[in-house]
This record gives sequence, C-alpha cells and structure tokens, in this order.
Amino acid sequence: MLALLFFFSIAWAPAESRGGAGAACTDSRSSSFPFCDVSLPVPDRVADLVGRMNLSEKIAQIVSNASGIPRLGIPGYQWWEEALHGVAESPGVKFAAPVPSATSFPQVILTVASFNSSLWNKIAQAISIEAIAMYNAGRSGLTFWSPNINIFRDPRWGRGQETPGEDPLLSSKYAAYFVRGLQEGDYDEGTAISTMQGSPTRLKVSSCCKHFTAYDMEKSEGTDCFHFNAQVTVQDLQDTFDPPFRSCIVDGQASGLMCSYNRVNGVPSCADYTFLTETVRNSWGFEGYIVSDCDAVALLYEYINYTTTAEDAVADVLSAGMDLNCGTFLLRHTAAAIEQGKVTEAAVDRALSNVMTVRMRLGLFDGNSGETYNSIGPDAVCTPEHRQLSLEAAEQGIVLLKNSGNVLPFPRNDLMTIAVIGPSGNATETMLGNYAGVPCQYITPFQGLQEYTKCVVFEPGCKDIMCNDTTLFLAAVRAAENSDAVVIVVGLDKDQEREGLDRTSLLLPGNQQGLVLEVSKVAKGPVILVVMSGGPIDVTFAKENCKISNVLWVGYPGEAGGKAIARVIFGDHNPAGRLPMTWYPQAFAEHVSILNMHLRPNTSTGFPGRTYRFYTGENVYEFGHGLSYTNFTYTNFCAPSNITARNTVAIRTPLREDGARQFPIDYTGCEALAFKVVAYISNTGTRDSDHISLLYAIPPAASSSLSPPRKQLISFKRQHLIAGRCAKVEFDVDTCKDLGLTNEAGTKVLVHGDYKLSLGDIEHVISLTLLS
Repeated sequence: MLALLFFFSIAWAPAESRGGAGAACTDSRSSSFPFCDVSLPVPDRVADLVGRMNLSEKIAQIVSNASGIPRLGIPGYQWWEEALHGVAESPGVKFAAPVPSATSFPQVILTVASFNSSLWNKIAQAISIEAIAMYNAGRSGLTFWSPNINIFRDPRWGRGQETPGEDPLLSSKYAAYFVRGLQEGDYDEGTAISTMQGSPTRLKVSSCCKHFTAYDMEKSEGTDCFHFNAQVTVQDLQDTFDPPFRSCIVDGQASGLMCSYNRVNGVPSCADYTFLTETVRNSWGFEGYIVSDCDAVALLYEYINYTTTAEDAVADVLSAGMDLNCGTFLLRHTAAAIEQGKVTEAAVDRALSNVMTVRMRLGLFDGNSGETYNSIGPDAVCTPEHRQLSLEAAEQGIVLLKNSGNVLPFPRNDLMTIAVIGPSGNATETMLGNYAGVPCQYITPFQGLQEYTKCVVFEPGCKDIMCNDTTLFLAAVRAAENSDAVVIVVGLDKDQEREGLDRTSLLLPGNQQGLVLEVSKVAKGPVILVVMSGGPIDVTFAKENCKISNVLWVGYPGEAGGKAIARVIFGDHNPAGRLPMTWYPQAFAEHVSILNMHLRPNTSTGFPGRTYRFYTGENVYEFGHGLSYTNFTYTNFCAPSNITARNTVAIRTPLREDGARQFPIDYTGCEALAFKVVAYISNTGTRDSDHISLLYAIPPAASSSLSPPRKQLISFKRQHLIAGRCAKVEFDVDTCKDLGLTNEAGTKVLVHGDYKLSLGDIEHVISLTLLS
C-alpha cells in the first residue's frame, strides 16, 4: 500500500466512558435503534442499519476513511491499520502518549523459520492485546490488514521479508495460526469458529489476509506492480498461489481479504468475479469484507486504462464482489455509476452489509454494554512477557547455515576480545524490517555481545549498507587483527528491499563482500558472519572460505535481535531454525526474469523453475536447511507400505492423460485413507536443543506428465530434546491432501504408483493402488 499516510489522534479517556475510537451507539438517542441492540443477531442489526442510510451515507461507508453519520450516532472510522509483526505505523495508528510504542517482533520471514505454529499464534495474540490497548487509548482502530501470505516466488522481491516464505503448506499453516491468534486466541487445527445467537463470533480484532492473488513483484524490468499482468497457469494458481488464502479463510476464518494491484491473466484482481465471488465466497465460504489495495480501484481507470470511464471501474469492482475501497475512488464516482445504470444500489448495500458486519463483530456498535476488552489499557503494551516473546521468536528463527569445526558456541570469557564489524553491527531500525511501528526498545548486536564480555569493540567498516566507500576498511581490519574473535554483521535494509523496491542482484550490496574478505584474511581467531536480511543472499564466497567458520542468517530479528544473536553465538540458545526459502546463486538473477511467473521448469527454454518444489538448478542453501550445535538421528520409522482406494471411496472415475492414470479426488471419502507416520528422534550430542522434523512427500514417476513437485513438505514438528534422550515424532497424513497432485486443469488428483515419504535421511515407499 503506497498511498500517502494521514494520521488521526483522539484524546485518551477510559474506553467505558467513550466507547472506544469509532464506537457507535453510545448516546441515549442512537442506542434505541435496533442496530444497537446487542440481543439481536448481527445480520438483523446490519439490515436495520443499512436500511436507515441514504445513498450518500452508504457510499461514504465503503471507503477506508469512512465518514461519520451524526444523525445515527455513528462516528467516522479509519479502516487501515497494520500489524504484520507488531502494531505498525499506518493511517489508523498513532504512536503517542499514553502508548508511544509497541512490541516489535521479528519480521515474518524469520519468525516462520522457527517452524513453530504455536509461537506464531502467541505472537498474534500478543499483537491483538496491544492493538486493543491502543484502541482503548484512542490511538488505533481494530481492523488490521495483516498478514501478508503471498508466496515468496522470486528471491529479489522486496516484500518477501513480510511473507511466510516460498512453500504453500508452510504459508497456509502460518495464515491459519496467525489469523486465529489475532481474531480469537488459541488455535487447534480442525476446530471450528464459534457462533453467538446464530451470528458470527465476536472478534478481538479483525485480520485481513493480503494480497489476493499472485502478487510478488514491486518494480522491475521496466514495469511495476500497478501495471503488471501476471501470466499464471491454473495449475500454479491451484497448487501454489491460492492455498494460503484458502487456509486463511477456511481454517483461519479471517474476516478480511485484500485484493491486489496486479492483473492475473489480463483481469485486475479487484475486478475479477471468478476470484472474488466464485472462488472466495462461493467455493471457500468467505463471509467477511474484501478491500482493495490502496488506490487499486483508481488504477483501473486512471493508470492502466482497463476501463474507459471511472463509472465502469466502480461497476467492475462492485460487481466482482469487492466491498471496501482503500482510497476515495468509490466516494467520488459511485453515485454517478448508479445514475448511469452501470451498477445498482443493491450492490452498494451488499458491500455495505459486509463491512458493517465486521464492525459489529468488533463490538463497535455495542455502545457501553460492558465490553469484554474495555479494561485493557496502556500497561498491556510492551509488557515484559511480550518483549520476552519477541526475543524467543528471534532465537527460534535464527538459522545456523555453517559451523566449520564446531567453533560455535563461544565459551563465556570476560577477557575474550570481540570485534563487531559491519554496517549492521550496531543496527537499530534495520532490525525491524518494513511495516514496523515504534519499538519498546532496541538491543543491537553490539550491545547484545557486550553482555558476554567486557572487551567488545565496534567498527562499521562501511558508512551504510550500500558500502560504496572503503575508507573505513582500515579501522575494521585493525580491530580484527587485535581481537580474539570477529563477528561481522552484513546484509540488507529498506534501501535494498521493501515495498516498491525489488533487488536486481543477489550479492551483498556494494563492497560488503570485500569488507568480509579483508577482515577475515587478517583475523587471528574465528570469524562469524551474521547475515541480516529478508531475502536470500548469495554468500557462496563465505560458504567456501575456510577462514569464515560460521554463517548465521538472522532475518530482521526485531527489537531484541541483538540479544538473540548474542545468545546464539554464546550458546545460551541452541539454533534450530530452518530456511523458509531457497537461497539461489547470483546466476539465477542474471538469467531468470522476475516477470516470469512460472514455477515449473522448462527444459526447452532452459528455465530452471522456482522454489525448492520445482527448482532444478544449483542452490547456495536449500529450503529447510539449518544446523545445530548438537546432532540428531531418526530411527524406527513406521508408516504403511500399501494404500488402496476405490472410486467409491475418496476418488472418482479416472482421467487418462499421457499414460498417467489420474483419479480426481472426492474429499468426502478421504478420512478412510488417512494414516499416521511415527518415528523416533535421538539427540546424540551433548547439548539440549529444539529440533525441527520436516516430512516430505515425493511423487511417483508415473506422475511426470503432470509436472509435479520434486518433493513437497506435508508436515512439520518442532520439539525440544534433552541431550542423550530420544522422543517420538508423529504425523497425521491425509492421503488426499498430502499425496494429491494438481493437474494442468487445476484438478486435484491421485496417481497410481510408488510415493516416497522423506524424513531426515530416511525414505519410505508407499505404493498407492487406485481401482476404478
């Protein structure tokens, strides 16, 4: 969202006396209206409210900065709040007394590297508490346009840092756990959302998943996300781009969805009836509101000339199923569109009903009726518990990429001298990434390491991340020469990757690599390279350099990032994070266009494919890579060797294409084919540690005509293991969901043949027999 930010403020007062910012039904006159009667079902209250508005009042409510309606006792409301990894600065959020800051958790890409779904849920719950506290203090609304669950398709994408990575299953799980945490609280998979009096349940805050769909570039190769027409196959949509959004809605029960700037196969996402109505509402059962990305409606007419008039643009988006315009375009042109007969007032009523349903679910029309969350005040923000959670999230996500000679962890030694070198060695704001708020505090890498030894010096080596000037190299080299160990912190920042800015190179910016090499060449002790970035970087030079003993990827680790880095380096936390995206070599950026949306490889053109599921080229580090200070082994793997299905259970009459027998899946019978995978994992080292088990499925050779994934993550578990002990790891496998493949028509099918399950270094064959 690149629109200009305008902030509002409201003098703080207890929520009980003022009903919260944007609350209606607080005076005696308006509280008598049926839409204020909390004993009535929400749909009845919404119908009453909509029926009392005139057309101009209705139109003013379907834009992001909704006007008040004094005659009905309804105040204005700003819909646009952000909370990707903490309550963030946005038009509806104002950091000022009594809430000058909020807990800044690690950027999403690092949090996801923890592969810990309960952690994601806890973070979202903490964010929701701080959001409510800010609302009660008049510093925020309650509708947060988070999370970003687009697939991190290309390593150069500037907003990949905001996402859960490149894998559709991982992204889908993150979506469900994060959304449930924001809107409700604890979440166990398979639990249904509750209802009250036949109405949708009360929301703590509203979560909006974005950006639907196939949105994953900013500005590259002569175009930008506003003008980009993503050419996407139905197969890729169904098995990669759309699953996180389906999970967001079906499993997470999100109350909001944002349509993206880009076109998909020629049609703007916000004007696509197939996407917004047939898929999202009719197929997935979505009952929330659909908002445009900011000024995306204006784009149709004013920028890409998709429509010939402004009124046609209004008609296209409302007819497609969009409900709320981030911007003012609908405010300016909807009345004329109705007058010209291009759209009906009924379409406005539908959109208005959807947005008002969410506001009612948030309690914004409950007046002074004893709201559950009124007591949450400013003291619920930046609590010790939330700050500790931010630290734990950073620790759990940090990935140990290289550990030659088991140099790490360092022993505690007050006399040990450490040189902290690099442009991010004393980073503050860089640690947050984009879409951040004002943090409770900063603990930089330099400050974190100072807690472990008194002899720590800092030399940036570069004036900034671009590192175009080498005049500071000499001081950095001298510091390294006189230290027992060197910690070099390099990487990216918002000048390299952010909304509106993609990278063109996968190498470290400017002379950063030269700084690392110069310093490591003279260092008399171990050299630890810490990479602070959202997107992957080609660090082959460090991977192959024997003078560089260790490489850590720390993402953008949040407000406590420096402490987390130090705790990992000194062994107070054993790293267990795994990469949620492939680290490609620079050659990928030089030969593959970011505008090529295809995921599957094409041997005739030399296209190597994308993501670990399809990429056939060399990588620097693969998806799921991550080392530990201890060792683990798997034994006693147990799973069925044969599964048989008939077309009366789970499958339908087979399709036949290119010799592969494809059986379309009938999900109503899939329970009969479910099975468990059990194994034992042993910590054979000397340190207690978490461990992440990743279970993959490898399709049978008979499915080659479908261009299936090379392998597919189907489940994951994070466990803590005591040194010398073992534990059972157990997975529930749904044959239809987990072994099913998507054909070129977008149909999910099962295929005859031998599938493989992969866990660590174990591979187990399952023969799937399908009978018509």
